[in-house]
Amino acid sequence: MRYNSFVVFGLGKFGQAVADKLLAAGADVMVVDNDEDVIEAYSAKATSAIIADLTDPAAIKALGIANIECAVVAMGMSLEASIMCTMVAKEAGVKYVVAKAGNDRMGSVLAKVGADEIIYPEEESGIRTARSLITSNFLEYFEVSDDICLVEMLPKDKWVGKTLKELNLRKKYGINVVGIKDGVVNEYVDPDVPLNKHEALLMLIHKKNLTKLDKNIV
Repeated sequence: MRYNSFVVFGLGKFGQAVADKLLAAGADVMVVDNDEDVIEAYSAKATSAIIADLTDPAAIKALGIANIECAVVAMGMSLEASIMCTMVAKEAGVKYVVAKAGNDRMGSVLAKVGADEIIYPEEESGIRTARSLITSNFLEYFEVSDDICLVEMLPKDKWVGKTLKELNLRKKYGINVVGIKDGVVNEYVDPDVPLNKHEALLMLIHKKNLTKLDKNIV
């Protein structure tokens, strides 16, 4: 679901990154923090920038967030402030609350007090790093399900000049080529046309085969 109005509670590195992306996308963004200097920096670019004690429910209620569609609770290490912001946001009628958690215990608590989504930035960063280390040949990577992903990559040198029918990737490795990209995506893939080294392949593949695809597949 797409939201157009947001409040970001807490302007540490994570909160600022979220706020900056939302503002760059043209969204209405209220930012709230107890650091006067940080709020001053956002006063000219955010829809509204407010200094408030995020551990004080009365101060959070006074922000007037009832009409805001999505709240991002970005403190991460302050359980008290995160709980207060999550609870007050839900009580005020905010449709969707995303809360940052520093660990599983904190995430469990925030879910119980009403957070619709819990994110673990450090864990997700580690996953992205690990994925990049084992998928260095991929131009893009998208998760389709728990087991299947969509990858974009240029043909391997040994594939260039051969047709998909010759390579038989689907039968041998369970790879389904669903498109060829050369500036635009061509959804029709002719299995009898030789592959061009400059045209990326869009492929559905089981995650267990990623390493094999990335390094050793013929």
